[in-house]
Amino acid sequence: MDIRTLNAQECAAILKEKRLGRLACARDGRPYVVPIYFAYANHHLYAFSLPGKKIDWMRANPLVCVLVEERGTGRGWKSVVVDGRYEELPDRIGHKVERDHAWSLLSQHSQWWEPGALKPVLPPVSTHAEHVFFRIVVEEMSGREAFE
Repeated sequence: MDIRTLNAQECAAILKEKRLGRLACARDGRPYVVPIYFAYANHHLYAFSLPGKKIDWMRANPLVCVLVEERGTGRGWKSVVVDGRYEELPDRIGHKVERDHAWSLLSQHSQWWEPGALKPVLPPVSTHAEHVFFRIVVEEMSGREAFE
């Protein structure tokens, strides 16, 4: 089996194509990894979630990592690792354009709200917890490919 390093364009192409990644964050020296659906555009991964552990942890420590994988033929595979910074996109002046941009990118894909739990609706239903839209600013990315 041979392994080669992917260039920046190849990494970006995988991020544009894929929707599912594994988000790693840390707090008080402890790691936490969860699956997220995302959309990639202009060196950002856009996603959303209901409030909870990952949002609390990313608010406390915005440095995160995302792993995106692709199975190849046979034992082949590709993976991209993104090191980045969490930025929340609240629904208020100064952030509305980016939040709407995230919504438009994510909603281009069927069932884009999963695994975020509940599909966001406009206007928000007051009995539901507010969805947290966020982006990961891509500070570094690297990738590898294994093939036979």
